[in-house]
Amino acid sequence: MNVTEVPTARSAADVDAAATALAAASAAAQLVPSAVSLVAVPADHTDVPTGATALVASFVGSPSAELALVAADVIEDALVSGAAAGTPLALADALRPALEAAAEVLGAGVLEPGRSEPVAGVLGPDTHVVALQQAGVPVAWFALRVRGPRVTAPTTTAPTPRANLRMLYDVEMTLTAEIGRTRLPVRQVLELAPGAVLELDRTAGSPADVLVNGRLVARGEVVVVDEAYGIRVTEIVPGTEPVV
Repeated sequence: MNVTEVPTARSAADVDAAATALAAASAAAQLVPSAVSLVAVPADHTDVPTGATALVASFVGSPSAELALVAADVIEDALVSGAAAGTPLALADALRPALEAAAEVLGAGVLEPGRSEPVAGVLGPDTHVVALQQAGVPVAWFALRVRGPRVTAPTTTAPTPRANLRMLYDVEMTLTAEIGRTRLPVRQVLELAPGAVLELDRTAGSPADVLVNGRLVARGEVVVVDEAYGIRVTEIVPGTEPVV
C-alpha cells in the first residue's frame, strides 16, 4: 500500500478521516474484480466524473459513515463475462465484497445493502475521495463520508476510567465457544466410546454461546475461516451472570 503524507494544515480530525479513507480504499481495491491490480491514491471529489454512478452503502457503527465505490467501468469485463457464462452479475453483487472489506477498516458495525446513486448527490467537500489507479491512471474511485462522531482523546491530563483500563489490555482471557450442553449420569460417561452420539440441549442452527472466563458475553454463528472454525458474533449479551 502506498503511503502518502497528508498536509499538516488540515485539522487532526480531517487527517484521521483521510487516513481511514485511504486504508479502507486499499482494502476495497484488493477485492474489486479487476484484471489489473488497483492502487489507492488520495484524490479530490472534483476528480470523479460527474456523470458516473456510485454504489453507496451506509455503515452503522462508531463512527457511522457512507461508503461509495465508482467502479462500473473497471469491472465491466467481469460483468460481461458473467452474463456470457449464463450467470449475470449485478453491479451491487460484484462490488459488495470490496465494500465489506472497506467497512472492516472502520471497526465493528453493520454495513447496509448497497444502492446506486449519481455521483453528484454522493460526493462533496466533506467527502474523502481516493482514486483507484492502474499504471498511474485513475480508473475507479472510493469515497468515505463520516457521519458519526469519532472518539477523541481527552484534553485533561487526569486519568479516565478508560485510561485506567489500558493497563489490563494485555491480560489474556480464555474465550470459549459453546454450541450446547447435556447432562449424563456417571455410568453413561464411563460408557462413552468412539462413535457415540451425544444429544445437546440446542437445535441445529441455534447460535453458539461465546464465554469469556465462564461469563456469557455474546452469541454468534459458527463459520469456517481459512480451514479453521470461527464465530461470527450476532448478539452482545451485557450484564449476564456467569454460567455455571
